[in-house]
Amino acid sequence: MSNRNNRVLVPQAKEGLNRFKMESATEVGVNLKQGYNGDLTSREAGSVGGQMVKKMVQAYEQGLK
Repeated sequence: MSNRNNRVLVPQAKEGLNRFKMESATEVGVNLKQGYNGDLTSREAGSVGGQMVKKMVQAYEQGLK
């Protein structure tokens, strides 16, 4: 089943987004692997996404200064 909300609008950014996701997962102690990660708990997946958003907000705030 395909989820259209997860498509990358700029295909050239896909690899960078994957590296960013893996880096964020490492920071919060979640063991992500390449490919399927459907065995993660909701808490683990949410902590990765939350860390990504936190870092994006920090980067944006730094850009405002």
